[in-house]
Amino acid sequence: MNSEKLNDNIIAFFETIEKYYGSKTEITSGLFSKLDDVNAALTTWNLSEFQLIRSAYRNNGGKFMFEGNGNYFEIAAEKLIDFKQPGRNKFEFIEQYGETVFRITKIRFHYKY
Repeated sequence: MNSEKLNDNIIAFFETIEKYYGSKTEITSGLFSKLDDVNAALTTWNLSEFQLIRSAYRNNGGKFMFEGNGNYFEIAAEKLIDFKQPGRNKFEFIEQYGETVFRITKIRFHYKY
């Protein structure tokens, strides 16, 4: 995905995220080493569940943040190389931290509409 389209899609996501405030939110993130092969068995996973209270862009450090009851999660804007919506109320971000170090973040909102 070219960087302009990537930026446009991410901005569109954050312009409408307020509709998910108050929704149960699942954030699953995984570290992996091959961009073309996100093998679940070879990926280190973390899961957080919370009610989404707010989200924002943090200028200091260039991070997108998601906040809920006792939870805080960030995605590095400058490290983003991919963003997609694989399903209704489901989103995926991929960040690249090194030549062979990637993080995939899957967000699922339990949205009633």
